[in-house]
Amino acid sequence: MLNQKQILNRRHWVFDMDGTLTVAAHNFDQIREELGLEPGIPIVKTLDSMPPEKANPLRERLQQIEIELAREAEPAEGLMALLNALQSKGCKLGIVTLNTKENAWITLEALGIEEYFEEYFVMGRSCTEPKPSPEAVQKMMQEWDSDLDDTLVIGDFLYDLQMGRNAGTATIHVDPSSEFEWPEMADIQCSSLKELQSLLV
Repeated sequence: MLNQKQILNRRHWVFDMDGTLTVAAHNFDQIREELGLEPGIPIVKTLDSMPPEKANPLRERLQQIEIELAREAEPAEGLMALLNALQSKGCKLGIVTLNTKENAWITLEALGIEEYFEEYFVMGRSCTEPKPSPEAVQKMMQEWDSDLDDTLVIGDFLYDLQMGRNAGTATIHVDPSSEFEWPEMADIQCSSLKELQSLLV
């Protein structure tokens, strides 16, 4: 079984964005209601399953909602310290988000952290199969020429952890509520990026 030090010494870190790098601002129940979708269903997959004439107007509205949220994004506690620590260790960083790539960059610019990420390694929902598919992680690993023992996935939601598990990497669950609903899916559990950064020392 892997120990914490082995996991945190990995050099390739793949982050979720909204709610992990940012303070959670997406009220997905409210977004579903505004789009006329049933409660609890996955938004992106549901839109993908609809006929284009029905899905496209909803995608446009979703994009508007997400751009507004991206422009107002606030950094999660400890974000800059963690990124600086990882950069100083020579780590490679990526993002996999269910948001669009465009909105991801708006978010990164709002947070002032765009310099930490290369364009290819910021993947939105149209870049690959969406989470919990491991495709985005696998593409990054191929480009980095990294392997499963040197890569980990960090996120705040089940799909992030499933993506990491499906790819075969270690996973870190960051949960500000400290409820940690899916303990079997995470190798490390932290209540904040600040706590995660403190574990690197």
